[in-house]
Amino acid sequence: MLFLLRMLAMAVHFVLAGMLGLLLGLCRPFHPDNSRICARLYSLPGQWLLGLKVQTDVAPLLARKPACVIVANHQSNYDLYVLGCVVPHRTVSIGKSSLKWLPFFGQLYWLAGNVLLDRSSALRAKQAMLRTTRTLQERDTSIWVFAEGTRNGGGEMLPFKKGAFQMAIAAGVPIIPVCASNYVRQMRLNRWRSGKILIRSLPAIPTAGLSLDDLPRLMDECHRQMQQCIRAMDLELAEA
Repeated sequence: MLFLLRMLAMAVHFVLAGMLGLLLGLCRPFHPDNSRICARLYSLPGQWLLGLKVQTDVAPLLARKPACVIVANHQSNYDLYVLGCVVPHRTVSIGKSSLKWLPFFGQLYWLAGNVLLDRSSALRAKQAMLRTTRTLQERDTSIWVFAEGTRNGGGEMLPFKKGAFQMAIAAGVPIIPVCASNYVRQMRLNRWRSGKILIRSLPAIPTAGLSLDDLPRLMDECHRQMQQCIRAMDLELAEA
């Protein structure tokens, strides 16, 4: 019963947050801080409705330079509510072009200045990546990327796609990993307290002076650090 009530409340919240975000986007379209505000509109009420306790330790993320590539693990659609509370100032994300067809959310996602990537066309995808690289270099705006490319279901992280790391090297900006503990399989949405989630950001990984020859090593290092952090957080929650 509680699960059904929560899903109903979340559906209403999704629509209301989408309407507020869309209004914000219409008032100041493509502003680089729209994404952070919209993320909070979804995340903070959503965590309360879902009964989640989210504990954050993201000092390296808050202390970042204006422009960086933020790489996070991608577990489920609930990531919007879980990770939205730590999206920093002047940060946009990269999403699939199909998002634009979602009522309210798709339109506000676009108006918030996020990048819609059409993976069905190599040319359009490359053009979008070039625009994103210029954004990093010229607008002091960071890019949030789920480098796995798809949801991992709360298990081991999937192999990373190259795009985020190519952008970071091309723009010469650091990479900041953001890790959320594995929560999807532990959530109990039919309980008042449905679960605890830890979020941590790791020290920045510099890319200045790197070339595409360094790409495999950079991807492996970021993946290794993140997987190690996620396992440590999972162990900490299990022992608690």
